[in-house]
Amino acid sequence: MTTSYFVLYAGSADDPMAFVDHYRSKHAPILSRWPGIRAITLHTPLVWSDPYSVRPSGLALAAQMTFDNPAALQRALASSERAEARTDFGTFPPFHGDVLHQAMTSEQLL
Repeated sequence: MTTSYFVLYAGSADDPMAFVDHYRSKHAPILSRWPGIRAITLHTPLVWSDPYSVRPSGLALAAQMTFDNPAALQRALASSERAEARTDFGTFPPFHGDVLHQAMTSEQLL
C-alpha cells in the first residue's frame, strides 16, 4: 500500500491549456522537491461517453502525489517546499471553482 495526496480542481480555467501547462512546467517541478515524494501523476480530462447514465465530476485537473506511507506525506506537508508550492498557486492562470485536497491510502487490486 502507498499513500496518495490528491489535489482536485473542480471547475474551469479561463485558458485550460495555459492552466495545465503552468501546472506541468512550473508547479510540478516544485512538487518534485517535496521530501519523500515518489511520483506525481497529472490527470487531465478527455472527451468520453458512457452508455450508462453517469455524472461527470467536472474536474479541470487532478494531481496525484504518491508517498510510501502517511508519515512521509505528513513530513512533506510540513516542509518548506510545500510552502513554496502554496505560494506558486497564487501565480496560476485564472481558475474558477473549488480546489479540493484529499489524502488516501492506495491498494492495487489488479
